[in-house]
Amino acid sequence: MKKMTGAEIFLECLKREKVKDIFGYPGGVVLDIYDELTRHPDIHHILVRHEQAAAHAADGYARASAKVGVALVTSGPGATNTVTGIASAYMDSIPIVVFTGQVPTALIGNDAFQEVDIVGITRPCTKHNYLVKDVKDLAYTIHAAFHIARSGRPGPVLVDLPKDVIQARTVPDFPKEIKIKSYQPTYHANPRQVKRALEMILSAKKPVLYTGGGIIMSSASEELRKFAETLQIPVTSTLMGLGGFPGDNPLWMGMLGMHGTYCANMAISETDVLIAVGARFDDRITGKLSEFAPHAKIIHIDIDPSSISKNVVVDIPIVGDCKDALQQMNALLKEKESQDWAAVRAPWLDTVKDWEKKHPLTYAWSDTVIKPQYVVQKLWELTKGEAFITTEVGQNQMWAAQFYKFKRPRQLMTSGGLGVMGYGFPAAMGVQVAQPGATVIDIAGDGSIQMNIQELITVVENDLPVKIAILNNSFLGMVRQWQQLFYEKRYSSTPMRAPDFVKLAEAYGAVGLRATKPEEVEPVIKKALETPKPVIMDFRVEPEECVMPMVPAGKAMHEMLLA
Repeated sequence: MKKMTGAEIFLECLKREKVKDIFGYPGGVVLDIYDELTRHPDIHHILVRHEQAAAHAADGYARASAKVGVALVTSGPGATNTVTGIASAYMDSIPIVVFTGQVPTALIGNDAFQEVDIVGITRPCTKHNYLVKDVKDLAYTIHAAFHIARSGRPGPVLVDLPKDVIQARTVPDFPKEIKIKSYQPTYHANPRQVKRALEMILSAKKPVLYTGGGIIMSSASEELRKFAETLQIPVTSTLMGLGGFPGDNPLWMGMLGMHGTYCANMAISETDVLIAVGARFDDRITGKLSEFAPHAKIIHIDIDPSSISKNVVVDIPIVGDCKDALQQMNALLKEKESQDWAAVRAPWLDTVKDWEKKHPLTYAWSDTVIKPQYVVQKLWELTKGEAFITTEVGQNQMWAAQFYKFKRPRQLMTSGGLGVMGYGFPAAMGVQVAQPGATVIDIAGDGSIQMNIQELITVVENDLPVKIAILNNSFLGMVRQWQQLFYEKRYSSTPMRAPDFVKLAEAYGAVGLRATKPEEVEPVIKKALETPKPVIMDFRVEPEECVMPMVPAGKAMHEMLLA
């Protein structure tokens, strides 16, 4: 093989990893890569308008496609602008690889122009990161980065590329496979632990399946559905797990946690066996730790051993891939004598249904002002529940989680762990690139959407017909809600003036629509869905509407505010 530059090796590695799309922003130290990119028309580069958007778009792409998302940026501020997106992907276990430019190796540590220690900065928020100091190491490093990002518990990997390494020449050695002695994730769940867990589940009177993003990342939704239906166990999930179990299934209780359903939170409070699958017991789910699932024996299945008993001590830990563990359980169930589990579970399921009927997800209808929940309901109805949904963060995120019934995995993209305002729109851009023929909708707030609004020109330029539904309440809504409930309505720095979103959309070459009355909501959504261009829908909603139910900070899951 002839000698190749680092830039040529970089592009060849992307091809070998079957990368078709990358999101990026050029700069001085990565010019050689961008020059080489002109000779590779089979790799589609989407020029974002801010590097944070590149990271979020790669994240959305990864979630929607089940592939590794890729971002490419320059050194210094280009690199630091990606940190929020990297941290969000890390918290949500999303496989992305971010390539950052770096000053020449001889200048590292000299405070050179646009130099920053991005490896040091991102060490706490990447699964792993690399600084490539020799072009001979480049091919192996890039392939190792993709391997680490997608395997085990997925996550972001950063590769820092000095300019002289990009320009240097070598005969590359492209590895056929990557084996890292110190990194061997456990995929196969211990059969003895699986058997113990199943025996505990079979003896339970009030079991609950509590699922998270691990179900989606391991493509285990079908195994979960089969297991739940066989044993007639009600299912709830975290925000990250929505879509992992069909939202229209009779066993579905809705999301649990701080803004979870009354039904799900009460079930967690009363269950005698809690089966956690691909979830990490974060604070939004547990509430007051000492009173979380107080009557339950707990089984925890997770591929990451460090997540097990980290927040909640469990009775039966199972380290392994969610899909593998559920497949083992389903196989063991086939070997057992058939039983009428519907009859066995009837008293428990009746109790669950009573909770659901007693306090369903609802809101007070108004003939004069648009309720934000109504907008989400109409989006679900008019898309027949088939759209890919991204969200920003705040009230819009919670209303999307509550009122859009997700029926399949990889249908919802949202910044769960880090809670990044400004995530939803660039993520929607990534989803639309990954799913070009699909309907992609970003459910946004008037605060969040302004954080990456510049990407309107990116979607217009690339003919990405993303739809943005802004629940415009002229507030930073979730912060205002806390001020209303706990700070005697002292609305300090939460009233927010917004631009005319219709005119703004038109200025960028997109389409702008507005609804100010309930009867205008449906026509606006229909018009947006029929328009083959990017669309902003500005819904002027009730300013002081609150997301309910709500578990106040420090309270147990059963101590919900319902109105």
